[in-house]
Amino acid sequence: MTETPPTPAPAPARYRSVFHPELFAGQVCWVTGGGSGIGRCVAHELAALGAQVVISGRSVDKLERVSAEISDDGGRCDPIAFDIRDEDAVKAGMAAIVARHGQVHALVNNAGGQFPAPLMAISKRGFDAVVANNLTGGFLMMREAFNQSMQQHGGAIVNMTADFRNGMPGMGHSGAARSGMSNLTMTAAYEWAQAGVRVNAVAPGWIASSGMDTYGGAMRTLIPRLKAHVPLGRLGLEAEVSAAIVFLLSPAAAFITGVTLQIDGAASLGSDVFPLEAPKHAQPFDGFHRAATPDVLKP
Repeated sequence: MTETPPTPAPAPARYRSVFHPELFAGQVCWVTGGGSGIGRCVAHELAALGAQVVISGRSVDKLERVSAEISDDGGRCDPIAFDIRDEDAVKAGMAAIVARHGQVHALVNNAGGQFPAPLMAISKRGFDAVVANNLTGGFLMMREAFNQSMQQHGGAIVNMTADFRNGMPGMGHSGAARSGMSNLTMTAAYEWAQAGVRVNAVAPGWIASSGMDTYGGAMRTLIPRLKAHVPLGRLGLEAEVSAAIVFLLSPAAAFITGVTLQIDGAASLGSDVFPLEAPKHAQPFDGFHRAATPDVLKP
């Protein structure tokens, strides 16, 4: 009697990146804030493109969950938990990863956070906390990546900012920190070019990410209406931010350094003087096979 061969297990789902699958083979790519949101998406894409990914953040559980996802998808991920606002922890974390992997080829400075509030209601403690999250911590990560690895080997850094082009009403502390990160990006690009290190930034607008579910009150009510203020007629997706970051890290951007790339569907360009027309075509790119719609945007 002939035995029926066992049915092979289905291949794991893969990130549908537009980039070459071996683009980052042999490279160590670090994503801060990799346990959720855009950082999680970027970590998945880099792993799908052959990188040894390192993800960091404060929550061990979140990091281990994303690391397991990447492993299940056939990638390699090394989680390390610490607070980027702690200078000694940043130094020690960078040293541990360099000792383990030899060097850091790429850093995505994604970690950050803020809370909505008008300027008159922001305390010094709250202002300092947001600046530390979105500027000081990113500076510490950049500096240690450069001092401990990239100064000797070269590399690429992409910093996370936000759409601060017209100020940031309701989040002035974050706008100040994010614009500071854009300026820091330019300075680092100039100072570190001699070492073969490129430094760029991305400035996402309204992106449909899990971070939207952290807001309550009036902000939560506003979020579903945001797309009406975007000329492209929709919110951006995590994969669209990730694709821009991957491009800036890639050899295709070898002569690009010191720029901040807007990813906002042109929302920061218009005014009420020139009202929006209804969009005729909406063609989002979503290559992230594990993406989920934020609860606040669900019908």
